[in-house]
Amino acid sequence: MDNKEMLIRNQTDVALKDWREKEKKALELLRIVGDLRFDKSIELSLFRQSIYDARPSEVLNDHLFAKNYVKQPISIDHTLQLALAIQQLESLQPAKIDLGKLAAEWLDTGKTDNADAFVADRLGDLVTTGEITPLEPKDVVLYGFGRIGRLAARRIIEQTGKGEQLRLKAIVLRPKLKDLREESLKRAALLSKDTVHGKFRGIIKVSEDGKELIINGNKVQMIYAGSPDDIDYTTYGIKNALVIDNTGVWRDKEALSQHLRPGIDQVMLTAPGKGIPNIVFGVNQNDLNLAQDKVFCAASCTTNAIVPIIKTIDDQYGIEKGHIETIHAYTSDQNLLDNFHKKPRRGRGAATNMVLTTTGAAVAVAKVLPKLAGKLTGNSVRVPTPNVSLVIINLTIKEATNVENVNNLLREAALHGDLVEQLHYSTSTEYVSSQAVGMTSTSVIDAPSTIISEDGKSVTLYAWYDNEFGYTCQVIRLAKHVAKVRRGVYY
Repeated sequence: MDNKEMLIRNQTDVALKDWREKEKKALELLRIVGDLRFDKSIELSLFRQSIYDARPSEVLNDHLFAKNYVKQPISIDHTLQLALAIQQLESLQPAKIDLGKLAAEWLDTGKTDNADAFVADRLGDLVTTGEITPLEPKDVVLYGFGRIGRLAARRIIEQTGKGEQLRLKAIVLRPKLKDLREESLKRAALLSKDTVHGKFRGIIKVSEDGKELIINGNKVQMIYAGSPDDIDYTTYGIKNALVIDNTGVWRDKEALSQHLRPGIDQVMLTAPGKGIPNIVFGVNQNDLNLAQDKVFCAASCTTNAIVPIIKTIDDQYGIEKGHIETIHAYTSDQNLLDNFHKKPRRGRGAATNMVLTTTGAAVAVAKVLPKLAGKLTGNSVRVPTPNVSLVIINLTIKEATNVENVNNLLREAALHGDLVEQLHYSTSTEYVSSQAVGMTSTSVIDAPSTIISEDGKSVTLYAWYDNEFGYTCQVIRLAKHVAKVRRGVYY
């Protein structure tokens, strides 16, 4: 072996050794993440990416998201030191803490010699001087178990931790089979494996009588009923619960109020509603009067995707008018093959056609942001992909700007302020729809695609959104808000 070959081999060995050391540190970080989650109900994330239950290599890859937000690289050494400091911090309340943001701020100080002091200073508001009072968990009932219902079950179960916040107590279904255990087995199979979202990371069992699902130790009642009137939830040990209606069968206050029965004190619809508050969490959740508003909705997936972006632009520049076009994944509302459908065009095969259809998202924006009433129009094209949609937002603004300023504004909104859970910012020129599968944010800003007219007053923005999982995460955030079980956050 000559000297050149020896040098190449040595360089390869060094690189591999370095990678293995990084994986060891990532594994140590994951151990701390797990301990904090179960011992103290503290959830650590990395630029809003959940790192609990991830592989070490995935955690290292998540560190690369830093380039979308901050100028300097953030390494596993930085985040591990901060996690160790958080673990040592006494009297820390249950909270969600973003290690990415914390690390970026730490590096900005230029003084990274004392992680303990930095963490104690930045997380001071989350430290209590008295006894930590556990949150009283809220009982949750899923009425319906379709695409959103099953993802909501996954999200609630995976965030159970010590058991605070939300407890999934029951799933209500209209029976399709005479053998209820056989039906429960089929429902469990759909929950366990999903074509789009993959395998559920856990254990799901069905009781012998088919009346319970045991999901990662959580006993969930399977209630088969024809209508809400048939159920007395108190007989199942359910009290003061929130019903999340994901059937879409009932859309107005009178119809949804059927759910307000013994054991139920709040009802949330996972679709746009009529005569009830339409809420996009992060924007107008404080408009809810929790003492009076017992029935409300989490708006639509598209409304949740566009409102945070539109609000950010309107607050800075003022919007005169605009048009919203969604390139939307097909849904179960459409036909798989050509057949009768009561709505125009939706009867044509979803997997083989682009289908031009209407969307209420533009009108729905005004329900969340009333000042924009009458200023926006919208349409939608359903396309042959099962999940993830793209929204194109064209806005005429009052104050002229440029691409750099608009992108900086959206990047800052994704890193600081009230919309950090809703907005994700991408600088990749190779981003495609499948990359957004599983994103917890409501939308991913495609920064390289931003267009501004020569006069600086016409803005065109592109944003991807997981219309299933990203929306479901918003549903769960709103559920925690109305249940008053939101933990402290450092985002």
